[in-house]
Amino acid sequence: MHLLDIEELDESIILDIYERADSLRLKQEGSLLAGKTCVIFFPESSIRTRITFEKGIQQLGGRTILFPPEALDKPERLRDVMGYLENWADAAIIRHPDLDKLRELAAQAHIPVINAMTTYNHPCEILADLYALRLQRPDYRGLTYAFVGPPGNIGRTWMHMAQVMGLTFIHVCRPGQQMAEEGRYYRFTDSLEEALRESDVVLTDPLPTPFREESYYRDYRITPERMALARPGALLNPCPPFRVEEEVSGSVIDSPYFVGYGFKRHLLEVQQAALLYGLER
Repeated sequence: MHLLDIEELDESIILDIYERADSLRLKQEGSLLAGKTCVIFFPESSIRTRITFEKGIQQLGGRTILFPPEALDKPERLRDVMGYLENWADAAIIRHPDLDKLRELAAQAHIPVINAMTTYNHPCEILADLYALRLQRPDYRGLTYAFVGPPGNIGRTWMHMAQVMGLTFIHVCRPGQQMAEEGRYYRFTDSLEEALRESDVVLTDPLPTPFREESYYRDYRITPERMALARPGALLNPCPPFRVEEEVSGSVIDSPYFVGYGFKRHLLEVQQAALLYGLER
């Protein structure tokens, strides 16, 4: 089974992955990937996702072979690339801007293809974030999630997760930045204060250049004072690499609202679980 987009999963698959992640986290299962080779395509700039995929595979007894994503941009047809890779690889884990390339590879593949981030979406990151929230807040499915920022791969994937898992999701940004039609699991507002008063989890993403200006920061930067408007026990989960004093203030990162650096440790077992799920289906 491939993991390309949260939209293509259903609730039962996500919950199965979470149960497997629980087992991996609590029992430290051993050589489940012994004899397996995973080909991974990552740029040099990747830190968290690459480390946790490589460590997670090695921890379960598997091996990784690293290529830069540009290796997929050669004139060679992607069906031919995959046709050869399958001789030696048991899975392909790919971080590349173009989701269509991953879809084309997956369409030809008899091995699982896992999306480690595109410019359209970031399924592993959001699977792991929701899993981490599940550990901190067992009532995670009844919480209200507010994503603050323009449309991007993180906000879009959270929106898809809300649709699949039945979460309440509010998108906050300047007028005209809607990601979808309003519906049961998506609502848009340009009022940060209005959204925060209903919210339990506040999410951000690094800002694209057109939004990196003082007028945006004035209206939408997350600070401790703004987090105090949210519901009791509210959490702040800014997607790294966050820019301090842009989408978030330094003081809010130093506050109890910030879920902390340890929050991301669960990328490891969730990605392990997703890979094992794909190999077993």
